[in-house]
Amino acid sequence: MEDRRLWLIDAGYLFNAQKTVSPYYNFDYLKLKEKLKEFGEIWRTYYLNSTSSPPSDTQDSFHKWLKCGSPAGPGIITKLYQLKSSPIRDEYCRDCQKKVTLVCPTDRNHTLLRTQQKGVDAGLVTLALTNINNYDTLILSSGDGDLIDAVEYLTENGKRFELLVFKYGVSTDLQSRADKIHWINDFADEVKRCD
Repeated sequence: MEDRRLWLIDAGYLFNAQKTVSPYYNFDYLKLKEKLKEFGEIWRTYYLNSTSSPPSDTQDSFHKWLKCGSPAGPGIITKLYQLKSSPIRDEYCRDCQKKVTLVCPTDRNHTLLRTQQKGVDAGLVTLALTNINNYDTLILSSGDGDLIDAVEYLTENGKRFELLVFKYGVSTDLQSRADKIHWINDFADEVKRCD
């Protein structure tokens, strides 16, 4: 019987973690998917990310390319969430062990904003659970330990769990639950984007 594999991608994680290979390193999603297919066919792939509203032309073109089928693109289902901005007035200082006021150096009346990715973790969990009867192995490209409860539920219900990640920022809880870890750093040259 064929092992049906679902690959879920936290794009923010992969984008930030790829710089652990080198500051100018970028991987190619098509090459990465082809490399992953060397270990077995992939039933379905989802790419989840947060973008500004509206997305830039470059982001829009990239997301359209992700959806293109082979050989033009990797044929990845793309789910985008809006980046959330919230005002920030203070932050906790670890050394002082108290909150300190943040002020714009240009004008203290300026409003400082924190931009955060929202919705991606919930989207990953939702896809993993709603498709539970459609796959045997979950391949996760995320380092977020907040996903551990969902991963434990899946593995306790007979699903295999693999990670496809860089050697950076990966929760040890996720690592300890993985049946297999594909370290992208180990084959980084094979999946490098050529500009």
